[in-house]
Amino acid sequence: MRTLDDLELDGARVLLRVDFNVPLNDGVIGDDTRIRAALPTLSALRERGASQIVLLAHLGRPKAREPEFSLAPVAARLGELLGHDVSLAAEPERDELGDQPLVMVENVRYFPGETKDDANLAARYAALADVYVDDAFGAAHRAHASNHGVAKLLPAAAGLLLQREVGTLTGILANPGRPLVAIVGGSKVTDKIGVLQAFLQVADTVLIGGAMCFPFFAAQGIGVGSSLCEEAGIEPAREVLAKAKEGQLRLPVDLTLGRSFAADTEVRHTDGVQTPDGWMGLDVGPKTAAAYAAVVEGAGSVFWNGPMGAFELAPFEPGTRAVAEAMARTQATTVVGGGDSAAALTQFGLDDQVTHLSTGGGASLELIEGKSLPGVEVLSA
Repeated sequence: MRTLDDLELDGARVLLRVDFNVPLNDGVIGDDTRIRAALPTLSALRERGASQIVLLAHLGRPKAREPEFSLAPVAARLGELLGHDVSLAAEPERDELGDQPLVMVENVRYFPGETKDDANLAARYAALADVYVDDAFGAAHRAHASNHGVAKLLPAAAGLLLQREVGTLTGILANPGRPLVAIVGGSKVTDKIGVLQAFLQVADTVLIGGAMCFPFFAAQGIGVGSSLCEEAGIEPAREVLAKAKEGQLRLPVDLTLGRSFAADTEVRHTDGVQTPDGWMGLDVGPKTAAAYAAVVEGAGSVFWNGPMGAFELAPFEPGTRAVAEAMARTQATTVVGGGDSAAALTQFGLDDQVTHLSTGGGASLELIEGKSLPGVEVLSA
């Protein structure tokens, strides 16, 4: 994969694809992590003499030019972080950009053909600059005009964030510190079957949490009550159980149950994992939380994707918190695959206590699974 060292940047106009798909509520940014993650590449481009940096980014999934998906709040926040204004161009046209050193083009998903990797739109992007840099790892698993088509038309390379994401995530599979521990949670086995299969090949221990555990229990004839249990995940769970080496795959040994998915619901703990009718499992229990934390603390490297329970509800936060705090305490190399795990770390104030916090949930999982990422492959062609 080509890097910034492979580009001639002094005096160049740089087209920089970033991932600024941040949560917005009435125009207020809820989490600016992805914006801050792009700052090192922006600094590197300026230090290497780029004459102008033109940023491309998407926000949400607009069907037209809905104003609530405008990048105006994002440009304003980036300007605050940099200490100077960032202008916003309505169209990807050179005469819209002016001569300011840093310009952001409006939401690329406003432009027809973006998600279809339209060649004409890619050519419009390419006409804006001399070289192309992709730092949007969160979009790397998609072949769109702004991260795939345009990269074929200009000298192109990865930014610092994209380079680090790919290197870290592939490294934890290729040459991990031992023991390698994978923590896989969330709600659906079918969403993460590829990740589970990949880690069964290389991990010393795989810890299962969240609602993902219930298809594994159902596959063994254990009652799951009213818990979220993905029917389509039962057979894949059975296959994973059959493939795992003895002691490699660990499931919860106790649970925290609720009558309903609500913070004020009746709560009880189980000694075991049989869930009675009328109850739902909403977190791993205290024995499981302590055991999983101990495994993490004794690891050489850890990959975590998916919470241990409904951490957004106070009674069902402890399992995920225990894992998050163990990730912060351990001396292991710790990699968090974005998504809800990243949100949990942020909620607990621990997002700066891990080795690498990925900005791309879907992209990180596909890379771990061994799938080709179009936004990465095009930078190696």
